[in-house]
Parts: sequence; C-alpha cells; structure tokens
Amino acid sequence: MLCLTMADVRKTLCRVNPQKAAGPDNIPGRVLRECAEQLADVFTDIFNISLSSTVVPMCLKTTTIIPVPKKSPVSCLNDYHPVALTPIIMKCFERLVMRQIKYLLPPSLDPMQFAYHPNRFTDNAFSTTLHLSLTHLDNKDTYVRMLFIYLSSAFNMIISQHLTEKLSLLGLNTSLCNWILDFLTGRPQSVRNGNSTSSTTTLNTGAPQGCVLSPLLFTLLTHDCASMHSSNHIIKFADDTTVVGLISKNNESAYREESDDSPLNINGSNVEIIKSTKFLGVHLAEDLTWSLNTSSITKKAQQCLYFLQSLRKAHLPPLILTTFYRGTIESILSSCITAWFGNCTVSDRKTLQLITSSTTSLLASTKESYTTPETLTPPRLFIQYHSPQWRHAGKCMHYHGSLGLSPYRAGVPRRDTSLVN
Repeated sequence: MLCLTMADVRKTLCRVNPQKAAGPDNIPGRVLRECAEQLADVFTDIFNISLSSTVVPMCLKTTTIIPVPKKSPVSCLNDYHPVALTPIIMKCFERLVMRQIKYLLPPSLDPMQFAYHPNRFTDNAFSTTLHLSLTHLDNKDTYVRMLFIYLSSAFNMIISQHLTEKLSLLGLNTSLCNWILDFLTGRPQSVRNGNSTSSTTTLNTGAPQGCVLSPLLFTLLTHDCASMHSSNHIIKFADDTTVVGLISKNNESAYREESDDSPLNINGSNVEIIKSTKFLGVHLAEDLTWSLNTSSITKKAQQCLYFLQSLRKAHLPPLILTTFYRGTIESILSSCITAWFGNCTVSDRKTLQLITSSTTSLLASTKESYTTPETLTPPRLFIQYHSPQWRHAGKCMHYHGSLGLSPYRAGVPRRDTSLVN
C-alpha cells in the first residue's frame, strides 16, 4: 500500500505556485505555501487515509470547467478547450501520487511517446520521424508513407475500467488502481463562463484536462499502441499519432494488415488528399521544401516584432525587452530548427536572418547599455535531397524517389560556416 511521508507533503506544499488560480474550494495557493509547515502533518494524514481506503474525498475532486478559446473568433463549442479548475491541494496530492507511479514503472516504457517525459520535446519527435524516413530511403526501391492521426477530445474518451486493467498489468498494486478508479469516477463538475455557472453534473468517464495525473494516465492507457512489424513505426506526442510505413519493393502488407481484435471501426469517406500538413507545429510540404514553413513562422515572428517595437516605445527596461524577444520571436524561429533549417533555400535563410537582424537593431538602439540578444545561429543540418517526388494520400504522406544523404543524417547538427551570413 502506498504511504506518503510528511517530509514529501511539506516539500510539495512549499513548491506551490502562489499565482495559480484557486479551485472550487477558493483556497489560494499562497496560503498552502506560507503555511506548509503547519499544514503538512494534517494533509499527510488525509492523503494516507484516502490512499488506504481507496476513496478520494468529494471536495477534492470537485471540478469547475473553464472554456478557453482555441482560436479567435469562436464559431462553435468545439472551438473551446475545456480546462479543469481543481483544488490546488488536490494537485499537490496528484503530484505526490504521480511520483510514486513513475517509480513503479519501467524506465523504458513507451520509448516512442515524446510528450510528458523529461528531456523530450516536439523537436525529438519531429527529428525521429524524419530520420527514420530518410534512413530508409537510402536503400534501393523504397518509399515511405506517413499517416497523421489527430484524436479529438482524447482525454475525455478514457474509459476508467480499461485504464485500471492496464495499470494492473503494468505492476501497479490493486489498492492504487482502485484509488485511480475512484479519482476518475463520480466527479462533480460544473462549467463557469464569466460570472455564469452551470448546474453540477457527475461524470464517470474521461480524465479532466488540467489535472496533474491526466497526461500520465493517458500515456499509460496508450503505451501498448505500438507497431507489430519492424517496417512500421508509431510516433506519439500526447494524442497526436504518426504512423510511418517504411515500404520496400512495393510490399505494403505490413501496414495494411488488420488486427484480429481491433477496438476501432473505421468507416466513412476516403482519407483526404492534401498537399501539405502541419506536423507538431512544422509545415510539411509534398515536395519536402520548407518555404511554406518559413513563410508561416516569419509571419508570426513579424507580428511579435511589432509588439516588441510597441514595448520599446513605452520605454520598458532592456531586460524585459530581451525576455520578450527570447520568449516569443526566438522561440518561434527556433522551433524544430535542427530538422528543417539545413534545407532552406538561400532566400528563406535571408528572410529569417532579416527578422533577427531587425530585432538586434531594435534592441541595440535603446539608450541603456546592455547586452543585446545574439543573432540567431541555428545548428546546421547537411541533408541533400535528389529528385524528390512527394504526394499526399489523405493525412498520409507518400515519398517515392531516390534520396542522397551526407554522412550527417537528420537530427545530427554540423557546423558549416558557409551558411552564416
């Protein structure tokens, strides 16, 4: 049976962000943080009683849903992202339980899941996908197909009973599995929009988006979604899934073979044929050029550059201006840059360099003396493509043609001073 120590509880309470919004209990994070020494003993007993009885107190799993717009303007309810506002003390409880669950899991679990893991980012998932494809295309009579799967409301589709069965198979004890089952079921929930609050409804399916445990539970539920053939690879980043089919000599049986016990029933219209798709924030074109991606991120960076100019005109301190630059413009320009920058055209590189040069000039013109941000010098990839013939089959990307690579493959940076303006 899982048992928490007072030292762990105190440490967790001391790390509470006082700026976090209070949950339905209206207890602010500052109170928990400032009074951690006095409250640790009490909450340790409450948490351990909850774990031993496999019952989560109703007041701790009461949830208020805040609809956050995904885009502007909002045209329908699906344009909202339902964020769960739960008691801060429950988030502390979840964090302690999550730490214990991770300790019980094998470290090599689901290596192709790049979300919710330390030191794994979208860059890793994107580079891995390209590396698998390009390495395969080194061989004769080969091509690659990619199927991009986007799950809608994935966290809401979690079936609690199925999840606990998988957790048991992973080695979690029955007591902890039952506690997680109680955590996910019988949750009182209401929706608040502005000053209006709906009536309370009790839910027994799904995992609330915004809870600490939800991402981990989702990855554990989908950890066995793996390829059954060596020529197929499934790359996962949270609920975004990419199936990479490495096909040799037109043998497509590996990824076309259906499972005997499949829980999915896919019918309806054919998969949409597209010329480009946005994969983990990067635009992939059918000819594997990066002009579309460059124009997209340049537009975003220019918008942020306008706000940077406005902040400078307001005479904000240089440190704030530099922080704004690094958090917006530099972040936009450097997203997955190790995978796509090496094959940008000279024109695209000059466009990117113009943004950073304009930013440097803007910040350098301030009267105060300080260090300006360095000009963006991305890592160099030396990947050469020959006669690419790309086409998309639905959300499926199909590459057919010969491709030559230098000894530096995708994801391996190489210093090349000839690319620096």
